[in-house]
Amino acid sequence: MSKTYGQKPKSFPLEDGVRYYIGAEVGQYLKYARGHLYKRYPQLYKRIATSDEKKTIQTLGLSNAYMHSTIMLLKESEVDDIFEGQEEKYRASTTGGQPKSESRSTAKTQPNWASSQVISGSHHLESVPCSTPSGHKKGRMTNRQFCCPPDDDDAYRRALDNADQPVELVPIRLDMELDNIKLRDTFVFNKHEKLITPEMVAEAICEDLELPVHTFLPAIAQSIVQQVESHTEMPTESTGTDQRVVIKLNIHVGNQSLVDQFEWDISDKSNCPEEFAVKLCSDLGLGGEFVSAVAYSIRGQIAWNLKTYAFSESPLPVVTCPYRSASDAEHWGPFLETLTDAEIEKKMRDQDRNTRRMRRLVNSNPYGM
Repeated sequence: MSKTYGQKPKSFPLEDGVRYYIGAEVGQYLKYARGHLYKRYPQLYKRIATSDEKKTIQTLGLSNAYMHSTIMLLKESEVDDIFEGQEEKYRASTTGGQPKSESRSTAKTQPNWASSQVISGSHHLESVPCSTPSGHKKGRMTNRQFCCPPDDDDAYRRALDNADQPVELVPIRLDMELDNIKLRDTFVFNKHEKLITPEMVAEAICEDLELPVHTFLPAIAQSIVQQVESHTEMPTESTGTDQRVVIKLNIHVGNQSLVDQFEWDISDKSNCPEEFAVKLCSDLGLGGEFVSAVAYSIRGQIAWNLKTYAFSESPLPVVTCPYRSASDAEHWGPFLETLTDAEIEKKMRDQDRNTRRMRRLVNSNPYGM
């Protein structure tokens, strides 16, 4: 099936000497309804047509859009680039830079995304704070575009090809503050994913949390790309049969706090953090937000141990008895606590102070030298 729908829209000139397309018609032609076109290409030039320009569109007789209360105009040159497949420059920039058309003085006002994100190899060892709660959308339902439309054969083949790719889950942590809005979230992202891009994930987060798209979308996408690129892959061949490390959980969700520690053999390929997280949370009666946080924390600490080879510097003693002593058992079991609002606020303040400290360390020595 074609990637477009219907007839190609026609451009028209206006009094300023520039040829334009009508945004709604371009979105319908490219199968990007409900404003999804502007979310996918946020760098597109767009403006609202004036009443005189509506009359001009009516006179030309090329479209019935003049009856709409609002008409969004797009430049012909930019839309033609998208039609020809040259769309990357109109997508959200993952480098935090400004479009080339903007002046040098304007580019200086762009926030530094990297300084807003905790970039440290050991941040996986910190406690996992409460995630930013989802917006209630005031009763409105969010309609998302299908990643693989059921009537598109090309998209179906791409989905099959994507399913054949290996799965390498990367722990992603977002901890940033832009425009006096704090964003905290943790999840895992497949490094070999071909259909879902970091920009698409960032767009979904902005919609769910009701965040300013133009501010947070590039920052979130850049943070995901940076963490994916710096991720240490699991070795394909194990060099030993006993590479146990101590995994410590310190997770806060709502008013509940989970503290636990256990040993994890990273040489055993059958150990799955996601399956372990589901079982642990099921045994403790915890909700789904704990599942993703536990899986993130385990994968993050495994990646940190692989990068620093901490498991080889101080290996754990060989297990001779599967049972711990009564004195040690108290320290190797889950501890679940319900905190008050004041205690949660104190933990968040401590986390913010630690985050600022990490940022100062990264900014003072960005290359780790």
